[in-house]
Amino acid sequence: MASPSPNPDRLEASGGPEGRQRILDVAASLFLERGYKATSLREIASAVGMKAGSLYYHFASKEVLLQAILQRGMDVMVEAFGEAEAATRDADPRTRFAAHVRAHLAALFEYGPYTAAHVTTFRTAPPSVCEAIVRERDAYEAMWTELLRELRDDGVLADDIPIGLARLTLFGSMNSSVDWFDRERGELDFFAETITRQFWTGFSA
Repeated sequence: MASPSPNPDRLEASGGPEGRQRILDVAASLFLERGYKATSLREIASAVGMKAGSLYYHFASKEVLLQAILQRGMDVMVEAFGEAEAATRDADPRTRFAAHVRAHLAALFEYGPYTAAHVTTFRTAPPSVCEAIVRERDAYEAMWTELLRELRDDGVLADDIPIGLARLTLFGSMNSSVDWFDRERGELDFFAETITRQFWTGFSA
């Protein structure tokens, strides 16, 4: 949820990084809650405490604003993957896999609305936005493909399970949770372990 609006006069006067960051935070929350198409720049500016025209000082269009949000979401997920990889590189396969699942879910639920908005809005985003982000998105998916391939080479995953199908099934389980998982009613660690156990048992050799 968006945090309380700061002093409008201060935001109007600064026109700097603080105002830009505030716009990003509020827009990401509104895109997640209402959807990209249903949210206008005027509504975003009002929630920020900024005149509608002043928003264009930071972002030339709603498409440019969405692109910045989706890019931030990808950056968070890539960073989370890298941290999990560095922390568990020498661990056993299940521990390593579980760490990556936990990192992905943490990116969705613990680092603001940017990653969740990426999951919910990418498919319906304007083509220009998708084209600008798709390379980073594909690169992130390739990281998971390589991880699953390594697990298969280690004899953990069954040889007859296509890696692409395994990745899509796993992503479906994790990403769809932004629509229903309530952190106030369930622990993220337990949820991550549940997905890990389900995947590990279902696709194990």
